[in-house]
Amino acid sequence: MRTVCVCLFGAMLLAAAASNASAQTLALICHGAQRPREVAELMFGRDIGIRAGVTESAWGRFVARAIASRFPDGLTVTHAIGQWRDSGSGRIVREPSKLVMIVLPGNDDGPARLEAAVSTYKRQFRQQSVAVLMQSACVSF
Repeated sequence: MRTVCVCLFGAMLLAAAASNASAQTLALICHGAQRPREVAELMFGRDIGIRAGVTESAWGRFVARAIASRFPDGLTVTHAIGQWRDSGSGRIVREPSKLVMIVLPGNDDGPARLEAAVSTYKRQFRQQSVAVLMQSACVSF
């Protein structure tokens, strides 16, 4: 019985690995003027501790210096309300936030430029984290 369970478990792992590998190798099929690109969504909380700390003017300076300078082809900023669970207290925290969407230009240093912007924000505004969501998409302008 133990051998059968081990074999079944091994077969399930192989099937899961094969499924994951094939999902990663699927190419996007874009039509017309669209081209495959990576799109980043970055979620920036604006509270510092228990107060709203990142003002609109401080945010604007950060975007100009840390994001737009790294992604001069463009980006979109949306006002948002973020929510997360504080791991220490377990309480739900809501805070004013900014959602930034960037269509990466398709060169190899895009992720490094994103990480540099995220690190700058965390350091400058004493943030624990910035959420980063990456997706493949067909894009045209």
